[in-house]
Amino acid sequence: MAWLGVDVGGTQVKTAMVASSGQILNKRSFDTPPASGVEQLCACLNEALRQHLAATGLREANVAGAGVGIPGFLDVDRGVVVEAVNLGWRDVPLVAELERVLGLPVAIENDANLAALGEAWTGAGRGTYSVLCVTVGTGVGGGIVIGGRLYRGVNGMAGEIGHLVVNRDGLPCNCGKRGCLETVASASAIVRAARDMQAQGRLAAGVAIEGAREVFELAAAGHEAARAIVNEAGHWLGYGLALCADTLNPDAIVVAGGVSKAREAWLRPVRDAFAAYALPRTRAAARLTLAALANDAGVIGAARLIAQQLGAAE
Repeated sequence: MAWLGVDVGGTQVKTAMVASSGQILNKRSFDTPPASGVEQLCACLNEALRQHLAATGLREANVAGAGVGIPGFLDVDRGVVVEAVNLGWRDVPLVAELERVLGLPVAIENDANLAALGEAWTGAGRGTYSVLCVTVGTGVGGGIVIGGRLYRGVNGMAGEIGHLVVNRDGLPCNCGKRGCLETVASASAIVRAARDMQAQGRLAAGVAIEGAREVFELAAAGHEAARAIVNEAGHWLGYGLALCADTLNPDAIVVAGGVSKAREAWLRPVRDAFAAYALPRTRAAARLTLAALANDAGVIGAARLIAQQLGAAE
């Protein structure tokens, strides 16, 4: 038995055929269709399914269902994307449309939740009971897995760590509040701080800051201003993780997302702040680590989601 895992991003859609063991049998990607292109997305996913079948030699009868991760707010019970700003979607009945096109049972979930589920199943959280996974990219997302299953909260909002208000007089956030964690700890926050320093003549004026990667490279090359930016963002993330850990008391805290590619340069200030702010017993119980599945976490988690929903997972 195999499962189709889908991770819909703002620029790319990743798909994978995943075995019941969690092993990826085949994976593909394509550009995310233009805003409001739901029908086009469904058609592309149908084509991707056919390509996976051809590449693996599986028959349609061997694929039991599809799980789909979406970056936005969802009503998973109704199968509706309530709002996905990056995709230009609002009140989209995605499950019904995909089930019609693919001819398979479909489940949807927030993409950060599925990254958490993937890491808990076969990644850095494997073998633990409770996992808090934080995904740091353009924003900051989070997911909670307890006993191998997602904890969503009463209406799917559990794990929205990026919208913890850590500085009530801070910068505006896309959610409408001020001083949210993602305004100080995301890749966007790192880039904004670096460009501000460049404008002040304090950081590598001749270097184009396209993303957080350039800031980490400057920090690694010994630029003190870049190092200060990385340390500040890492400090805020560690502070936010300490607040969550003191509430959840998890076995494992997994840091995922594009920024985690910087590895120890990023994790060091996160760990230092976490150690400073978390209660000693909380800190001692939680293993703080980088994600193990990289870009595959979302599709693996999506496959696990639909397997669980259909009662085919242990």
